[in-house]
Amino acid sequence: MHVGIVVNPVAGMGGRVGLKGTDGKVAEAVERGAEPRAPDRAKRMLDRLAAVAPETEVSVAADPMGESIVREAGFGPVRVVDPFDGEGSESTVPPEPTGTTAAHTAAVVRAFAGNDGDGAAAAETEASGGDPVDLVLFVGGDGTAADVAAALEGTDVPMLGVPAGVKVYSSVFAVSPEDAAEVAASFSRTERREVMDIDEDAYREGEVNPTLRGVAHVPVAEDLQSSKQTASGTVESLAEGVAADIRGRDGDGVTFVLGPGSTVGAIKDELGFEPSPIGVDVWRDGEVIVRDATEAAILDALGEENVVVVSPIGGQGFVFGRGNPQISPAVIRRCDLRIVASRAKLDDVRALRVDTDEPDLDDELAGWVRVRVGKFETRMMKIV
Repeated sequence: MHVGIVVNPVAGMGGRVGLKGTDGKVAEAVERGAEPRAPDRAKRMLDRLAAVAPETEVSVAADPMGESIVREAGFGPVRVVDPFDGEGSESTVPPEPTGTTAAHTAAVVRAFAGNDGDGAAAAETEASGGDPVDLVLFVGGDGTAADVAAALEGTDVPMLGVPAGVKVYSSVFAVSPEDAAEVAASFSRTERREVMDIDEDAYREGEVNPTLRGVAHVPVAEDLQSSKQTASGTVESLAEGVAADIRGRDGDGVTFVLGPGSTVGAIKDELGFEPSPIGVDVWRDGEVIVRDATEAAILDALGEENVVVVSPIGGQGFVFGRGNPQISPAVIRRCDLRIVASRAKLDDVRALRVDTDEPDLDDELAGWVRVRVGKFETRMMKIV
């Protein structure tokens, strides 16, 4: 098998600092102290791929878009595609991660597919031949997925995403980095799937309107996520019951971290405040103490007793790891977990999932949990 690997090094950087995405916001994310997320996700995928398919031939984008991570995972020979060649007199020096663009991603992918007529320079090192790859593995979010799909248009080369962005609405992503490696090593057929993206500026204002950006060949496997679905069913009685429980703790000093989404948003409405658009709000003793909180702000606000209230995302069933990166492992470890969902939402998912960036924490969270589905009613669901 021959795979092409490209990493969007800034994917997901805006999540934990409250930007809900990084499109056009890289400088602001850096200014807020954002740390790269994608390289670690890529490393997890590559470590698993090296374990299950060590003979894999790899083509990779030049640093900072993946080369060093691939080599560190032990793959070789490696064909390096350098989209930065010729960009300046210092082109031999890798650019900063924040200097990478969608055009660089597209140039690399076109080279992977044997369609680099638009200027991607395929500098082959330690490898022979430049045949098209059997699969493009990309690390990023929906914006990266759209760029990859556009570059593969007109070819039969399939693509598979390693989820690393804040927005992961498309059904072209594996559930986790490790699952991406398993799918890449074992798939035998592909199917056409939709590539979705949303306008981040509208997203930051609370409008979630996914737009079809393309249709791509994707490996067929169970470990692929479905497209995000809008929550259905009424949640009024659920919100009333949860809000009453929260108000019953007012004065006890309990800090409630209230996640994003329409279901938890209804709870915020019931508590009497306007929720921040798709953001995380922190409540204690009858008032909002942080609105639209970043990871750092949440950690600063936590007290001796803390509860995080979240709802799984539509058809995906993700409790953590999609749309709420502000609720980081450091936050989760200091909080009791309360999951809420409408019955209709749970009917659409077989199980709940977590993808916190820390596999050990994912393992700790796995197992049967009680999910609040009504004013008093609960349902048992398994986190896998």
